[in-house]
Amino acid sequence: MGKGTTLTIEWRQKEGEPVFLAIAQAIITEIERGRLKPGDPLPGTRALSKNLGVNRNTVDAAYHELLMQGWLVAEASRGTFVAGDLPDFAQHRPMQQPGGVEKTSAAFGKQPVLNLSDGAPDSRLAPTVPLAQAFRRALNSPAFSADHGYGDPRGSAHLRSTLSDYLKDERGLAADAGDIMVTRGSQMALFLAAATCVEPGSAIAVENPGYPLAWAAFRAAGARTVGVPVDTGGIDIDALEQLAVQDATLRAIYVTPHHQYPTTATLSVSRRLRLLDLARRHRLTIIEDDYDHEYRFDGRPVLPLAARAETETPVIYIGSLSKLIAPGIRIGYAVAPPILLRRMTDLREAVDRQGDLPLEHALGELILDGTLKRHARKARRIYHARRDHAAALLAEHFSEVADFTLPAGGLAIWLRMRPGVSAESWALNAGRLGLGILPGLRFALEPAHPPEAFRFGFASLREAELERAVRILKQAGP
Repeated sequence: MGKGTTLTIEWRQKEGEPVFLAIAQAIITEIERGRLKPGDPLPGTRALSKNLGVNRNTVDAAYHELLMQGWLVAEASRGTFVAGDLPDFAQHRPMQQPGGVEKTSAAFGKQPVLNLSDGAPDSRLAPTVPLAQAFRRALNSPAFSADHGYGDPRGSAHLRSTLSDYLKDERGLAADAGDIMVTRGSQMALFLAAATCVEPGSAIAVENPGYPLAWAAFRAAGARTVGVPVDTGGIDIDALEQLAVQDATLRAIYVTPHHQYPTTATLSVSRRLRLLDLARRHRLTIIEDDYDHEYRFDGRPVLPLAARAETETPVIYIGSLSKLIAPGIRIGYAVAPPILLRRMTDLREAVDRQGDLPLEHALGELILDGTLKRHARKARRIYHARRDHAAALLAEHFSEVADFTLPAGGLAIWLRMRPGVSAESWALNAGRLGLGILPGLRFALEPAHPPEAFRFGFASLREAELERAVRILKQAGP
């Protein structure tokens, strides 16, 4: 699809259907009609949200859903595209006339030349050769060929067993294979967790600023998201306590304690203990998203809340192998108490009977033979160097207009603007110069009060690419 052309996107929202799913289905329809062909670029989320008249987080959630399903692919430094391995539907069916209810247009403008992600790993480092070999072995294994029927909706028994040992060794989690569910990415696990522990209309406390795609999953499950402030020590426990006392509909708390998303703060031991005590006293379920536990550069990784929780404090622990390998590997997992896991399993079976068993079996093999652990060590060393390089560049070029706390781990730096500097305007200027960067508005529960900051994802870029990104950002700055 050529630069500057316009595509009419027609979408119809069914009763009770989340808007982001309606938009996702509309894009699928355009692909199936052949109007979007394999390899075609998608408009940026800002442009599409403006033309559709919806919140940008909604478009972000729609894109994320399509990435999970394999209709779209995200390419570092380039943008989002229709997956290249799809058939060209235009060759197999005639172009149909549009017949939707709501019509809007979105211009396919210039994509950023370089993207600073929100903390994605570098797909170029992924252990693709051993993964491909393990996948072929899985397809030919007796365990796979003996039964072509549906498997356990909790996922591959082999992967759950190896994950059990991995989590015990690496994170202090005493979780048996039967306590684990494998999902198609952590986004599915977040939705299943929310749908399990809340009823429609009840509330989930979330960090603010925080992770918009988690909020979308919770809302899709019928929950209200109530923001709790975050400071340099993570979620504010005093504010959370006040909310728990005042809101009788509060059922759960969603936190990212290891490296808070997006600020990278680590929740202190004292706050962790207070959070567990608060959840116990108010009978709340904790949904713990430990999305990048492997990437701790300074000091020892902090054990998850789930490793400390007593039986009377239910914790649903969510992790992902996508951050360890590559975003395109959509494998997440959840560890939960038996009664909650049974509910999650029943719901998962209703919408998706099982995951990608050959891929799950292959990943189990890579855990078992030590490939993933070796890859994690290699990636951690590279990302540590990139963090330090990015921090040095930011300190050198932006000390008068911004500051940051060097994160102990994770794949991004939270760059805070000094008073009077607008991160949103700066990001818009950078976009015009070909650099995509995420301002604090993208992580705000209330857009009227966004944090003036950037989430500067450094891991997916090599040192020369980081230097180029900083040059463009400086050119675009105040």
